[in-house]
Amino acid sequence: MLLGAHCSGGVKASLDRAEEIGADAVQLFAQSPRAWRFPEHDRATLELFGERIGKGPVRAALVHALYLINLATPNDEIYEKSASTLVSTVDAAAGIEATGVVFHVGSHLGAGFDEGLKRVIPALQRALDHTTDTTWLLMENSAGAGATIGRSVGELEVIFDRLGGHARLGICLDSCHLYVSGCDVTDPDAYSSVLDSIDGAFGLDRLRALHVNDSAAPLGSNRDRHANVLDGEMGEQLGVFLAHPAVQDLPAVMETPGIDGHGPRADDMQVLRDLYARWKPKAKRASARRSAPGARTRGSSAGRAGARRTRG
Repeated sequence: MLLGAHCSGGVKASLDRAEEIGADAVQLFAQSPRAWRFPEHDRATLELFGERIGKGPVRAALVHALYLINLATPNDEIYEKSASTLVSTVDAAAGIEATGVVFHVGSHLGAGFDEGLKRVIPALQRALDHTTDTTWLLMENSAGAGATIGRSVGELEVIFDRLGGHARLGICLDSCHLYVSGCDVTDPDAYSSVLDSIDGAFGLDRLRALHVNDSAAPLGSNRDRHANVLDGEMGEQLGVFLAHPAVQDLPAVMETPGIDGHGPRADDMQVLRDLYARWKPKAKRASARRSAPGARTRGSSAGRAGARRTRG
């Protein structure tokens, strides 16, 4: 398992910070998380980032799309900003040879799930046209508040099917979001059930990344409040989320406030490593996947040539 964290600094500095804290994987924003304006990234900067993955300790990168994006909104202006920003994010992520772009589908704002899908599907098709064999789009499960889309495997499956099981569309599972949406991933049977659902809906090869976040809110509360690893409602049992043999080759990154409120630091990484060490399965059992999505080694090409299981 490639343990890591979301690091500030964007394309220019996040990789340095990931190395400083001892991460195997990094997640970053390709733009300011507080503004729509997308920067003109220097091509050489993007290429240098991609070249460094695998040559140092950090072996995989994820890009998280802007939180302002809402692909299901009935507001035309916000919709176009969302769709075009996601495309720009995919282009930047492909430039650094990231494993994928993690994104939240958005909220239909009361218009209804079906109406929301009428907006989501064409927007995602636009973005998928910019993905590569290395860089996929990764739908993240939501915490289930309000009119958000993606609160269950079933809702994500509908999107997947409407897009014909696109070969570069995958999943990122967030432990906190699962927990507050009512799935107790601290229980091995409940977590196995989620993974079985993903296998049936998409194929486990579509599960490409994990977000390892403890929860500051109770089970089933639908409140998206991340806590530092071991400091929340899940505590030590968050190890269940890391221990299943089917997820052992994935990048697993924290999106937590950190000890000082400025994101994960070296101490937080050590807490995560220690937790994983206490829970990780024996090597002979950790064989459910063939290769780590996006993991790079010196001189290698990144990623897989496509999905091993395509629907339809």
